[in-house]
Amino acid sequence: MVKAIIFDFDGLILDTETHEYEVLQEMFAEHESELPLSVWGNVIGTQAGFKPFEYLEKQLGKTLDHEALTADRRSRFQKRMKDESARPGVEAYLQAAKELGIKIGLASSSDYKWVSDHLKQIGLFDYFECIRTSDDVEEVKPNPELYLQTASCLGVEPKDCVAFEDSVNGSIAAKRAGMKCVIVPNKVTSTLQFEEYDVRLESMAEIELLQLFHQLEKEDQ
Repeated sequence: MVKAIIFDFDGLILDTETHEYEVLQEMFAEHESELPLSVWGNVIGTQAGFKPFEYLEKQLGKTLDHEALTADRRSRFQKRMKDESARPGVEAYLQAAKELGIKIGLASSSDYKWVSDHLKQIGLFDYFECIRTSDDVEEVKPNPELYLQTASCLGVEPKDCVAFEDSVNGSIAAKRAGMKCVIVPNKVTSTLQFEEYDVRLESMAEIELLQLFHQLEKEDQ
């Protein structure tokens, strides 16, 4: 029986990831270079310490102004995100869970300020009873600790939770935590190779939450 749902944030609730990658692609193209998804994909959903402009320097074989590039990257990203809303079906799932009496949590490899500011901006912050971020753990996803902490905060056993993820690192973390995992990849992560999940959706709008729970039950039989 599902007692809680736990959402990832970046790329799942708000598609920050597609915009972030497309901004970097634009900037790399302006230097007649590219940032392959095979490289960037390893970073999505975690904190790998990868520095894109150091990677660009190596491709070009020359020194770049990191401060200027970082400022430009931030400006371009903010312009793209200004009018961005939650991905289709997200709020409907949150509303359905609330009506069903199911607890709602969030586990993100980003920091709390980033997550909370964006959630407030799109009007979804108040749905979440517990939010755990990189501020709360020593290791982020694919380490399962974020999910385990969120389940504990909600007072629910991991086996009674369903995690929603868009990234490979996130899905690994959810399964390692002992949870069911529904992946809802975005434009960028849809091309990545997922191995650890229970159900894959193109969008949360394609199936109602209760129907999804029934589907997960069937997967167990």
